[in-house]
Amino acid sequence: MRKNMRSGRPCWASLLLVLLSSCGLSHSFPEPFISTIDTDAPTVAPKFMTRGHLYKAIIGDSIELPCKVKDLGSYVLLWRRGTSVLTAANLMVTRDPRFKLVEGYNLQIANVKIQDAGDYICQIGDNESRDQVHTLEILVPPTIRVVPQNRQITARKGSTVTLECKASGNPVPAIYWHKKDAFTGSSHLSESPTLLLERVDRHHAGVYQCTADNGVREAVHVDIEVTVLSPPDITVEKTWVHASEGFDIDLVCIVHGDVNSEMLWYQNSFLLDPTDRRSMYSRGDKYTLNIRNFQQSDFGNYSCVADNALGRTKKYIEVSGRPGPATFQSPAYSNYLDRYNLTYTIESIPPLDEIKLLYRKLMMNETYQHPGSWEDTILVPTLTRSDPTHFIMSHVIKGLSPNSVYEVMIQARNVHGWNEISDIHQFYTRNFELTPNELEFVMSSISNSGHRKMFSPETSLRMIATCLSFAFIYCWSTIAR
Repeated sequence: MRKNMRSGRPCWASLLLVLLSSCGLSHSFPEPFISTIDTDAPTVAPKFMTRGHLYKAIIGDSIELPCKVKDLGSYVLLWRRGTSVLTAANLMVTRDPRFKLVEGYNLQIANVKIQDAGDYICQIGDNESRDQVHTLEILVPPTIRVVPQNRQITARKGSTVTLECKASGNPVPAIYWHKKDAFTGSSHLSESPTLLLERVDRHHAGVYQCTADNGVREAVHVDIEVTVLSPPDITVEKTWVHASEGFDIDLVCIVHGDVNSEMLWYQNSFLLDPTDRRSMYSRGDKYTLNIRNFQQSDFGNYSCVADNALGRTKKYIEVSGRPGPATFQSPAYSNYLDRYNLTYTIESIPPLDEIKLLYRKLMMNETYQHPGSWEDTILVPTLTRSDPTHFIMSHVIKGLSPNSVYEVMIQARNVHGWNEISDIHQFYTRNFELTPNELEFVMSSISNSGHRKMFSPETSLRMIATCLSFAFIYCWSTIAR
């Protein structure tokens, strides 16, 4: 090894003294210590037992960078970062107390900061200038800054609303937008820093949540509340209400959005005030008109009118003593070849005086569908109550064709008049060769191909043919409906 000509010290020792002196630490090496260093060259070259690696640490945590050397001998091991020396042998050169040597020459950094990121070099102080480089990356959990900062936006109906969510962290966080709903949960909307809501209405009002996530610790969330100002938006629970003398009724209107709207009730365009039989009250966004001991004079058209600073909205409710429309209870297929048991309910407090039944057969083949003429039957109803306001009735329609499709409608009359005719109800008669159990299997097979049941080969062939026929009739009538 080359020696300093004047002092007889090794060249690296003189360089180290100059370096330590520049750091104000030269007094740590008294002359007797330096003079005792063995100046004989080692016979075995030192060798790193570890390898350079990329290390990742979350801000605030501790990290240990390894450096193990075999046959170090009298050489000095240095830790440096760039041109700054952190340690020399067992001596801490840096004044940062977060750095220390553990388990020999491993470098430990406590409470890591963003500025600690970079390359750390473990170097053997020999003529070869051999070193090992570790790269330290600092992971930073996500943080969010939203616009507007007060996390509230108020906009007029029809305008455009922009919500902005800026996230920082390392790695760069991904951003997700959701709209929170107390009943259906959150719905995913977007994955960009900006959420644009165009032509807003009351359905856009609510709480929007921005989420930032980069996989470092927990994701973070910020809520922004959007309020939409608009004229009142009203819906009614029922547009038609059945009533009768001596009973109590409730008419209900629901105001969406602006619950501070003023609500007024009218009957046939006349403003209503509270009386001993009539009261108005609200609960949240639901406004109710209650009429007790209903009288003949109370029948008519009612309206609820809501006012606010942006406009007025009106909705109508008809209160009538006429029966309500028929609701069919019968299954879609008949157990018989030539008849069908029709079962239905009708809302009516007074007794029903007359039932009008209309039915017709649908003529169809592979190329067309043609409805037949309506058969009109007047029935004197046999009345059975299903509850205090509904009747349940049955009637067997006879003289039908087998393996056919029919349509039926019902209209009813009580002391107050005829109701609106019902919607069309469609039903199917049985094929000649199928028993009721087989027919039920055929009809269920049309809608549920996973159903399985064992029959004889002859019966199975009949059922396959009939199933295809019924499937065609069913599909055709559904498409043409």
